[in-house]
Amino acid sequence: METSFEIEKRASQTWLWGAVWLFALSLMLSAASAAQDAVTEWNLNAEKAVLANSTVSGNAVITARVYLLMHVAVFDAINGIEQRYTPYHVDLAAPSGASRRAAAIEAAYTTLLSLFPSQKSALDGELASSLATLSADNGDEDSEDSQSIDLGLAWGQKVANDILGWRSSDGFNTASPPVTGGLLPGQWRPTPPAFQSMAFPQVATMLPYAIASPSQFRPGGPPALDSPQYAANFNETKTLGSAMSASRTGEQTLIANYWAGNASVSWNRVASSVAIEHHTTLSENARLFALMNLALGDATVAGWDSKLHFMSWRPVTAIPLADSLNPNTAADPNWTPLLVTPRHPEYVSAHLIFSSASAGVLAGYFGDDTTFSLESVGLPGVFRTYNSFSSALDEVTLARIYAGIHFRSACVDGRTMGAAIAQYVLEHVAQPDHGEQRGQVSHDHPEGQGLSLENADPDN
Repeated sequence: METSFEIEKRASQTWLWGAVWLFALSLMLSAASAAQDAVTEWNLNAEKAVLANSTVSGNAVITARVYLLMHVAVFDAINGIEQRYTPYHVDLAAPSGASRRAAAIEAAYTTLLSLFPSQKSALDGELASSLATLSADNGDEDSEDSQSIDLGLAWGQKVANDILGWRSSDGFNTASPPVTGGLLPGQWRPTPPAFQSMAFPQVATMLPYAIASPSQFRPGGPPALDSPQYAANFNETKTLGSAMSASRTGEQTLIANYWAGNASVSWNRVASSVAIEHHTTLSENARLFALMNLALGDATVAGWDSKLHFMSWRPVTAIPLADSLNPNTAADPNWTPLLVTPRHPEYVSAHLIFSSASAGVLAGYFGDDTTFSLESVGLPGVFRTYNSFSSALDEVTLARIYAGIHFRSACVDGRTMGAAIAQYVLEHVAQPDHGEQRGQVSHDHPEGQGLSLENADPDN
């Protein structure tokens, strides 16, 4: 039995270790905060804006566009001052002496304010906080004089408005007739519980962000209904993806829910954490985040091209209505998936093409064998750690099967497409500059209309 002295001594030691742990944690948090730069700081601000908007927060397609427009503006703003790489779009001359950080901050702010005008108060607060770090009155070695800051702010705003004007007519907001598929075996049709038409059909035909055309990386299509591969896919999802599956483990159910959140937010979180961990510079981050989000954005276009072209049915339709063409696919009229089926055709998997495109750029920068942890968007507070980008993609594939919303072939082919898009972007966009300062995608600088996404209609 412990004496009162021993109890007091143990309590004192416990308190001491607790104090040491809290101190160490505060140092880690301070180090992470100090490692933030204008790019990663406004990447987080973009996430806040996305998650604060009910229309955008649950939609990875719209979210990808938010990140993309902001980060290409930040890249062209910084690069226009440094002139290290060929510009993405804006090939105008940056004013001499302009602050890179001020330009990046204003480019990000201007973009987000255009996309989320109702969040002006919050964004103004973020802007003021960022600009305070630039003030020469702080005595910081990175402080900049007021003239340099003013030049940077004006330049960043000009770049952002130029890109916003250009992309305002790219087809993202073009109204399209409702797409409801067909009733033949294998054809997609609206799915329960809402039975709504296809979300964002216009994305399949919009102007891509970097790739040559929406169909540039279109795959060969899903397996034929009478093929052994289709039967294998069918029975795997039927067994593991059922809402009442007796074969799916608790861990597998967790994985399905863990990856069910907004993929565009997830991979920008990964990019930010890995960049901070590797102490990448402002210039490196500007290029990295622009390239990753361009690949992610074009993955939405290519993915929707494939979905609209093949119009393949979802498991929630295929399993209850299994066609007699294949003796190895027995129908189950009462089958339902673990998670609600998204409002678009099955092939290819959106999550896999988005994830693979993002991970492909990150692997190109940091190597595939990069360890990272990620907090789930769908399950806040739940973290998982991966020892490589490819291992995370392996798990995303399984997650979509466990969720009952995809067949394996759609995941495998989506992953292949995403990797090809990432490679294309890495090889064609923002290449080291050798004197040519023309924008790579378009040289026009039109006056555009507003691009607010706050009331985006997924039916158009």
